[in-house]
Amino acid sequence: MLVHLKIMGASQLLLALLHGVFPRRFDWKNDLAQLTPLNRQIFYVHTFFICWILVLMGVLCLFFPAILLSGGQLAQLLSAGCASFWFLRLMVQFFVYDSALWKGLALETFVHGVFSLMWTYYTLVFLGVLWTVS
Repeated sequence: MLVHLKIMGASQLLLALLHGVFPRRFDWKNDLAQLTPLNRQIFYVHTFFICWILVLMGVLCLFFPAILLSGGQLAQLLSAGCASFWFLRLMVQFFVYDSALWKGLALETFVHGVFSLMWTYYTLVFLGVLWTVS
């Protein structure tokens, strides 16, 4: 489990860094210009906090995996919370995003598949940690 937690931690930190590319890649400046200032600011604030959660989970998994593997109630709560976070993210991948955004498009289908596997991996590892410490 320790190796899986460290892999997840490093990949979550990379995912947080990847958010720095999103504004240019997805042309947020032009798209968000159509929103009211309040909605635009909410979008940026929510994006920041999602990124911050990725950093916190990444730091926890990469540098403090012993906390998750300690077997205490906090470890159980953190593992259950993280597992539910990634499980819900996996469900969003299939039931919120329209498949028309990726079906038939090679790069988008590849990215959809990679992220689906990542969310599944994260969910299973956190469930595995929960199982181990319970």
